Amino acid sequence: MKNKELAAMFSEMADILEITGEVIFKVNAYRKASRVLDELLEDITRIHSEGKLHDLTGIGKAIAAKIEEYLATGDMRKFNEVKAMVPPSVVSLLEIQGLGPKTVGMAHKRLGVQSLDDLKRAIADGSLEKLPGMGAKKIGGIRRGIELFESGHKRVFLYDAICIADDIITQLKATFGNEIGRISPAGSTRRMRETVRDIDILVETDQGEAVVAAFTRLPLAKAVLAAGATKGSIVTASGVQVDLRAVPTASFGAAQQYFTGSKAHNVKLRGIARTHNFKINEYGIYEGERKLGGESEEDIYRILGLTWIPSELREDRGEIECAASGCLPQLIDYGEIKGDLHVHSNKSDGHLSIARMSEAAVKLGYQYLAICDHSKSAAYARGLSPEALLDSIAEIKALNEKFSNFRILAGTEVDILSDGNLDYDDELLAQLDFVVASIHSAFTQNPTGRIIKAIENPHVDMIGHLSGRLLGKRDGYAVDYERIFEAARQTNTLIEINAQPMRFDLDDIHARRAAESGIKLAIISDAHDAVQLQYMKTGIGIARRAWLTKQDVLNTAPVEQILS
Repeated sequence: MKNKELAAMFSEMADILEITGEVIFKVNAYRKASRVLDELLEDITRIHSEGKLHDLTGIGKAIAAKIEEYLATGDMRKFNEVKAMVPPSVVSLLEIQGLGPKTVGMAHKRLGVQSLDDLKRAIADGSLEKLPGMGAKKIGGIRRGIELFESGHKRVFLYDAICIADDIITQLKATFGNEIGRISPAGSTRRMRETVRDIDILVETDQGEAVVAAFTRLPLAKAVLAAGATKGSIVTASGVQVDLRAVPTASFGAAQQYFTGSKAHNVKLRGIARTHNFKINEYGIYEGERKLGGESEEDIYRILGLTWIPSELREDRGEIECAASGCLPQLIDYGEIKGDLHVHSNKSDGHLSIARMSEAAVKLGYQYLAICDHSKSAAYARGLSPEALLDSIAEIKALNEKFSNFRILAGTEVDILSDGNLDYDDELLAQLDFVVASIHSAFTQNPTGRIIKAIENPHVDMIGHLSGRLLGKRDGYAVDYERIFEAARQTNTLIEINAQPMRFDLDDIHARRAAESGIKLAIISDAHDAVQLQYMKTGIGIARRAWLTKQDVLNTAPVEQILS
């Protein structure tokens, strides 16, 4: 967590300094430090204790001194000085799509914009549009960005929620060992929703007061909202509220079911219970005053005549009816992925070499990894020229000779251009093991037709992030899913479930429809470093919410089947 805290601090410093017009090399130094710490696999505290802080690439003497100060004191003088330069409400405007630090800085200095309400007024009275570099089109984009910001504000990406929950669970287990029993996330986090508003954690224990006290003293607790005998609430440094409940063994299953939700799912269950003269609450399932069960979730569902329903399905989308008739699918499991079919290396916008990305995949037990760096038109992502891609293919062939029981697939994420053509010619694509085709620009220019044209190219194996959405920042482009799914079915083209936390694309609704259309999907991390390979877990969560089985997902298959 110290890595993430420091990364967030340096990122905020970079934003504020750019807003205030600081020279760009200072801004970039903080941005680089933030990226290094965010992607660092090792604990920065341990690196510092071993005297290796200065060995980190991108961490100079001045930055290292600030890290040391924070690790020693829990504070950073320079961070406090920079934060005082502009109101926090000004910095928060950077979360709005279409607003960069320079625009925010101009609006703040010239128009006195200090808050979202000020920004709205500046748009309404036309003063923002009169600033240099602005115009009606850009103002329209900022308006839409405000709508997205307000709809998604105060929600956290699922992956971040899981990391916070896992960290808390790990620390509580280390503190109490066998003195506590089951411990589990609940709510939207357990249901694997795309974003969550707060995090719920349940602990099976008869030492509630001690567990709650330990929870509120955790290093990530920056504020304590409540601390009682059975419930505690904290706010983390990133502003996420976490609620912990201590539950006795006899009621743990009932509490787990009750607090996992969803509301619609639970309302329907209570309706079924009433038809049997039963009552369900967080303590158990009852007939009158007689408690029938509650120690396990299975108790609740069994007594209602239902098979147990996986938490990811509990959205009242037919899962209860299927549980009653015994037709729930055997969902893909979290350990069934055998490889990742879309990652990037430092040849384009990734941060690690092909060799290091592959070594990380081997440690995860994967059989294969497809290196899919960007194509030449993606200049913003250091896209590869044809010659550079040929060099990459040669490097992959050489590396494969050194591995046993693992295969690197030579691939690309080739841009679908505005006319529907691909960014590499067919002769070059034919030399690759795996081709992902994606739209990265000209989003409004016939995206459906362009994607279908790419699907019809015999060298394209998979379509990447089909809608192009970015959660809370950008709507997906308008595509005709049914036409695309039919084209993919006819050509046996994969559609990816992109597990990048801000993408989750396809979402669970469209992923389910794709599978029902007879399409194979692949769950991919789109990782740009080794840490991001862990995004696969949330991608599997999407697939489970989409009712997908192992058979629906290609990369549950061994490498031989992938190559064939």
